[in-house]
Amino acid sequence: MAKSSISNGIKRTQAHGPSKTNMDYTKYYLIAYNLIQTIGPTTKSLYDTISFPLHVFQNAAVFEVVHAATGIVKSNAVLTAFQVASRVVVVCGILLATFNARLGLGLPLALLAWCITEIVRYSNYTLNLIGNVPYILKYLRYTMFIVLYPIGITGELLCIWKAQEEVGKGFLYSVNMPNKYNFIFNYQHLLWFLMLLYIPLFPQLYLHMFGQRKKALGTNKNKIN
Repeated sequence: MAKSSISNGIKRTQAHGPSKTNMDYTKYYLIAYNLIQTIGPTTKSLYDTISFPLHVFQNAAVFEVVHAATGIVKSNAVLTAFQVASRVVVVCGILLATFNARLGLGLPLALLAWCITEIVRYSNYTLNLIGNVPYILKYLRYTMFIVLYPIGITGELLCIWKAQEEVGKGFLYSVNMPNKYNFIFNYQHLLWFLMLLYIPLFPQLYLHMFGQRKKALGTNKNKIN
């Protein structure tokens, strides 16, 4: 039976596995992807000027789920899907679909958390693939989430709350009875349900990151290169 090992987030098989050339292509692809995702958030400012890069780069994060599901990176596909889905829903189902969600404190908070998180995280991923991650970057990767996660979640929830008010007043994206399909759909109720989902899901993701932090930093957490 072939023995497998994992190095720099990429699965390597010692026998009967992918050829070295294929593994190199995978590594180059991941480096390029992470570099693009690192650079992308730096172009963000106000919604009117950042809407295009915001939608492009946040939706591009769907590839992270593909990477995890196909095994080219060592990540939990389900947890990754939850993390990515929350942002995609906020960007496409909230900010793109409503105007009021772009107003107030929610969007700046979400952007602040997303931008800092992505710059640190994708920089860490890229350098990890090269095999040269400064400890300070690794430390930031597994420490800043302690503050940034709650900030990001608060921003997302504020955006959803502003959106549900607008949707409710205008009965937007909803279908009422009677209609020929005998079907009813209330988008405001769906947004309420999404907000409630944060209650069981956020603690799981947050605690998961603490577990990842312990594994990544270990007993060397006081060592900074």
